[in-house]
Formats: sequence, structure tokens, C-alpha cells
Amino acid sequence: MTKHIVLKTAIPGPRSQELLRARQAAVPRGPYNITPLFIARGEGAVLEDVDGNRYLDFAGGIGVLNTGHAPKSVVRAIQQQAEKYIHSCFHVTMNEPYIRLAEVMNRITPGSFQKKTFFANSGAEAVENAVKVARNFTRRSAIVCFEDAFHGRTLLAMSLTSKVHPYKDHFGPYAAEIHRMPFSYCYRCPWGKRYPGCNIECGTFLEDFFKRYVDPASVAALIVEPVMGEGGFIMPPQEYYPILVNICRKYDILVIADEVQTGFGRTGKMWACEHWGIEPDILIASKSIAAGLPLSSITGRAEIMDAPMEGSLGGTFGGNPVACAAALAAIEMIEKQTLAERAARIGEKVRDRFEALWKKCPSVGNVRGVGAMRAIEFVKDRATKEPAKELVNRIVRLCYERGLIVIGAGTYGNVIRTLMPLVITEEQLEEGLDVLEGAIVEAAQSLQPAPIETRAPAPIGPRPGGEGVTGVV
Repeated sequence: MTKHIVLKTAIPGPRSQELLRARQAAVPRGPYNITPLFIARGEGAVLEDVDGNRYLDFAGGIGVLNTGHAPKSVVRAIQQQAEKYIHSCFHVTMNEPYIRLAEVMNRITPGSFQKKTFFANSGAEAVENAVKVARNFTRRSAIVCFEDAFHGRTLLAMSLTSKVHPYKDHFGPYAAEIHRMPFSYCYRCPWGKRYPGCNIECGTFLEDFFKRYVDPASVAALIVEPVMGEGGFIMPPQEYYPILVNICRKYDILVIADEVQTGFGRTGKMWACEHWGIEPDILIASKSIAAGLPLSSITGRAEIMDAPMEGSLGGTFGGNPVACAAALAAIEMIEKQTLAERAARIGEKVRDRFEALWKKCPSVGNVRGVGAMRAIEFVKDRATKEPAKELVNRIVRLCYERGLIVIGAGTYGNVIRTLMPLVITEEQLEEGLDVLEGAIVEAAQSLQPAPIETRAPAPIGPRPGGEGVTGVV
């Protein structure tokens, strides 16, 4: 089998170390760096750093590269558009790529109703605009969000984000009229219940939330990631979202699906909310929409999207023609190469490897996910579920030192997540999983072993093709 990982120097190499010193002198410490590496080029699921070391990429620029690094069709589309014109500002002189991409987004997002789409630059911008539209349409101000959620780092998006350190610490005051409720986190159930005998109290709690915390008549929208991203790839049971949506419909509350990380085939379907059969009023996307160029979309029911007056939405760079051209090519690639189906197959292999690790490694508390969006949550003890953040940090370091890029997640920082490009080959996938498994086993030896759970793992949530959550819950 061909080895795709090639290490020529110690990690980081001398050129990366030189650039790291320059980074420390020129760039503030706030932008955190998961690895000490500087990349020179990438193709598919392979990265090469400035020292000539080659890595397999299981991070994908934090879910941006579902179509891989530098896909040829996207690069051609970028080149062709850039040769014509790079920017026009849609509000001054309109451009065709913007319109064509809006038509595509209206077609591929869930819902048979008429839709309209406009564009911004980032996931956080999409969140802010979706909330603006929802408030304008409903003439209400309150927004319901969830614990463990991540919606961005700008003021309103940061206010919706749950995790305090490092995202919110001393960045207040936060935006008003944000109301947060517990999420359906089966492994750490806020109600101390156990699925499936819990009667999905996490969903029906929304009614109680309206009695105790906020009047539903003042709520414009509920915003939710169908599968929590930065929160740790938390996936609720099959019954959860239909309950929430029905309650929202009862009170004329809009449902905003934040599919910034879950969209464009990552979960085995084009959109994660399809796993639950829900049709959000507004769906926001970014990350993999343009294969690495900054772009985000806000798509919703036409009557909702048309509510704000002319001139009230937009921005100078939103819907940049080069980014829109890249997005059109990327979406065409996802559809023609059936990358959502490929994600499902990737997920099956990752799931099987992770479940085997759960059986033999006491530090693995829970494995979960759907499609190619998979996670392992690490604990110091399975009985107490004390988070093992230091273990994750060690695993990440061992992996990049051995040629694999992985990233963590979770409110407690104790989760490893997989966001490999969906174009990864079978050989590359197996090679990367071998490195990850070896790093986990080695790092776990530094912890005091806990008794291994002997009963079979219990699946939770949607399991199309064997999807869902496994582990002690």
C-alpha cells in the first residue's frame, strides 16, 4: 500500500519554526494555532508543509474542504472568473454568478416551498443576518439557542455561542434577548435520564422553558445546529427535532438551521436536517460552500426573506463573484461525484474503527456521529465521565508529529472530531485511521485505566446505514 504520509524532518521542521517565530512577532496571540505547521500546498486529502513533509488531513480547514484541497474544477472556475473581474459589489453592479448560485441554493436546500437566498462572507455573518431577517419578519426580538452551541465570534453570534473560554471571556456585554436552554446531549443528559426511556424530555422541555424563562409570543426564532459542531458533534435522538419544530410551529416561531459545518454532504446527506425530515424556515451555510473561499448563504422561505426593506441587507463583499463561481463548481462536484454518499461510506469505516476502540480503550467514553462527521469523547473514568482534555491535546500532538492533522472539540475540550475531505481515498483513510488509533492507544496509557464496560454499546439517535451514537449513556 502506498504511504501518503512522508516525514522528512522533525515536526515542526526548520522552515516552519522560522515562520512560527515570525508569526509570534507579527500576529497577536488571540488566533489560536492547533498545529505549529505552515502549509505550502495541498491536493485532495494531502497537505505538504514548507519543509516538504506530507500529511493526511482529517481536519479539512475545520470542515471547509469537503471537496478537498485545490479541486481542479473549482480552481479552473476561480481562474476563469478572476480573469473577467474579481469584484463588483452586488449592490452597485450585479453579477450573474450571484444569481446562479442563489438559484442553486434555493433548489438544493430542504423544503418544497418557494425560497430566496442572499450571501455574506462567513458563518458568523450568516447567523447575524438570519437573526435580523427573523426578527424583521416576526416583529419579535427574542432568540432561543442551546447550551454547547457554537454560532461564531462576532457580537451577536458570540452571544449565541455557549462556550465561555476562550470564545466569550471578557468580550461582553453580549447581545440582549438571547435565551439558552439545554441541548439533547444523551451522553451527559442534563436531566439525568437515559434514552430511550426518557420520553425525550429534552425536547418537550421547550414548553416548560416558555413558562419559566421567556414568553413564546416574544420569540422570533429558535436557532440550532442539527449536529453540534464545536460543541462536540453531539447528535440528538430521532424524535428530538420533530418535537421542537412542532412546538415552534404552535407559537409561530421560526426555525433557523445552522448548517455551516454540517452542510454540503458532510453527514451523508446534503443537509443534516434531512436526517430528521425537518424543513427549516431559514437555513444558513458556509465553510464548504466555496471550497475554501470566504462565502456564506442565508436561504429561507420567500415571504420571510422578502420582509426586510430594500437596502437593509447586504455588505460590500457578500456574494463576491469569484467566491460564487467557486461555489457553483464545488456544488456541481459534490452532486456529480455523489460526495454525500461517499461521506456515508467513510462514516461507516470510521464508526467501526471508533467502536472497536471503545471496546478496548477505557479512556474512550463515547463515540458518536453521522456520515463523515464522527467524534470520540475521552474521559478519565467511564463511571464519573470526568473529561480528559489533556489526553486530547496529547493525541493531537502525537498525530501531527506522525503526519496526521486532527482537531479537538467539545465544551470540555475532550473530543476528537473527523472532518476529512470527502474525496479521501480508501488507502488514505485507512492510513490516517491507523495513525489516529496508534496515537489514542499510546496517549491513553498515560491515564490510570478504568474498568472496561462489558455490555454492548447502545445506539442512540438516527442510524441510517448504522449511523448514530455509541457508548455508555
